[in-house]
Amino acid sequence: MQLIDIGVNLTNPSFADKHQAVLERAYEAGVCQLVLTGTSIEGSEQALELCQHLDEDGQRLFSTAGIHPHSASDWTADSARHLKDLLKQDRVRAVGECGLDFNRDFSPRPQQEKVLEEHLALAVELQLPVFLHERDADQRLLEILRDFRDRLPAAVVHCFTGEKKALFSYLDLDLHIGITGWICDERRGTHLHPLVREIPRGRLMLESDAPYLLPRTLRPKPKNGRNEPAYLTDVLREVALHRGETQEDLAAHSTACARAFFGLPDISD
Repeated sequence: MQLIDIGVNLTNPSFADKHQAVLERAYEAGVCQLVLTGTSIEGSEQALELCQHLDEDGQRLFSTAGIHPHSASDWTADSARHLKDLLKQDRVRAVGECGLDFNRDFSPRPQQEKVLEEHLALAVELQLPVFLHERDADQRLLEILRDFRDRLPAAVVHCFTGEKKALFSYLDLDLHIGITGWICDERRGTHLHPLVREIPRGRLMLESDAPYLLPRTLRPKPKNGRNEPAYLTDVLREVALHRGETQEDLAAHSTACARAFFGLPDISD
């Protein structure tokens, strides 16, 4: 059984000097390929460097390049050029993480919207898929995406935590959906239990979002409280339960979906 983690923040400081061990545990758990998330110019460069350093064969590690909406205020006249250079690298398979976050508003909303449009324009130009972030901003995100969708090859709303209306609107726009350990959280994720059944095969992908969102179903819990790609198996188990699928079936179709979305090599035995 193979899994693909489409969103891991391996450049996070909590993983410093632990990259190889984290990856070995992931591979042992069946997570055979990972997409490292870029959330800034510097972070996207670091993600690419980790791919090149930790996977010389170019079969297991890939990355995204983008600026998170929290950091939209950091966008400068040179940002698009730097991003474009990164996005031309073979290991970089998607534009993002980009999007809108009206939950924390760390950057002004008009600036978030402008930077999102810059990312989408790059994705159209380079014909790359988009790795999207959205919190409390589904309607505005949809309005902006509609102007670009026909020209974009694909887009995934990563770490989906929204309600039924948002999910159906995203699916109507032919978007992919990423599910994380949020679904394992009995305090705030139970609304996702019936919703994951509504995501069609070929549109559903799994992700850890490590080191964040440690599955609360995990036993035993790590003393450091840090999530890892190896724990994606708990997300698999919970999603399979609420979709009425076997873990093997869900692993097969979500992995095939991720492989097609990001253009990853098939490393099946």
